[in-house]
Amino acid sequence: MSHPSYSPLKPNPELSRIEPAIPDALVREELERVLSSHDFQASKLCQNFLRYVVENTLNGHTDSLKERTIGIEVFGKTPSYDPGEDAGVRVKAGEVRKRLRSYYSNQPAEAKVLIELPSGTYIPEFHPLKRAEQDVLAKSWVRSWLFLTASGVVLLGLAMSAFFWLRPHPVDSLDQFWSPVFQSHKAVFVCTAPVPVYSDVRNSGAGQPARVEDFVLIPNRFVAVSDVNSATQIAEMFGRMGEPYKLRIGNDVSFRDLRTTPAVLVGFSYTQWHEIGEHFRYSIDLSQRPFGVSQDGALTQWTIKTHPDDPELNEDYAIVSRVLYPGTNSIIVEITGISHYGTEAAADLVTNPTLLQEALR
Repeated sequence: MSHPSYSPLKPNPELSRIEPAIPDALVREELERVLSSHDFQASKLCQNFLRYVVENTLNGHTDSLKERTIGIEVFGKTPSYDPGEDAGVRVKAGEVRKRLRSYYSNQPAEAKVLIELPSGTYIPEFHPLKRAEQDVLAKSWVRSWLFLTASGVVLLGLAMSAFFWLRPHPVDSLDQFWSPVFQSHKAVFVCTAPVPVYSDVRNSGAGQPARVEDFVLIPNRFVAVSDVNSATQIAEMFGRMGEPYKLRIGNDVSFRDLRTTPAVLVGFSYTQWHEIGEHFRYSIDLSQRPFGVSQDGALTQWTIKTHPDDPELNEDYAIVSRVLYPGTNSIIVEITGISHYGTEAAADLVTNPTLLQEALR
């Protein structure tokens, strides 16, 4: 994958954030180590983002490190792109900061330079890093993470940092996946939708063949048990993480709600979430046989051999999408399977730190 091109402007030392003692070559050497680490390998966009801001800073182009410029140069957005309506750059910058913290918290022995992206800016800073300082660095970043996630608990912060530092960190994978959803600081909607149920209202006697017109749709009455279980599982995890949420069952959520509030849409392919999910890169396609997952409208190899309601079904596929949905300008997470089995498995994935860590790797 080619890297974004950079403007051939002459470096301006007065704009550079580089400490004079650190040669550019050493910074670039550290940059390559960071980008090739497991913390960054899973996200090409995070790699491109970090490379772009580092190279522009090394070349003295910090005046171009603005949200709108990054959106156009790195994210490929159109010149009419409005950062006020699209938080994608801000969300990705937060993810890059977390990946940098994760990389340095593992105390890489070969690291000679600390690459840092301070909050509130897209201009990275570079600091010389000695091996003896790395333990202090890792612990200080854990304290910073705790301060941000437990704002206001100042007196307990230092004691809690030691606790979190000494214990294993499987929760990091949950934070890595869910943190963009929590950035708005609004209560996240965890939503399920009704499934279509038809009732036989015929008055004919027994033994006569059923007709299509004998069945009527009963709207907004029934929700799949698996969807409710999956939504409850996610909501309980939010509660353990100390994040606010609102559980919405059935039609108790409108498109207006989704326009202003991040949401987790839980439900397999029959529900109304299909109308939103079909616009994502991956979606569930029940319009043709075999039933399965489509990519950009084309059916993939991820299909099932029978119907989603077949009791003999022994395999399923699911989609976990986390996107900044252009129709609402809010973060939407979709948890959906071809059948209810896939939905339950997807909910297990996004609430289990061990499984999620393996997926993110």
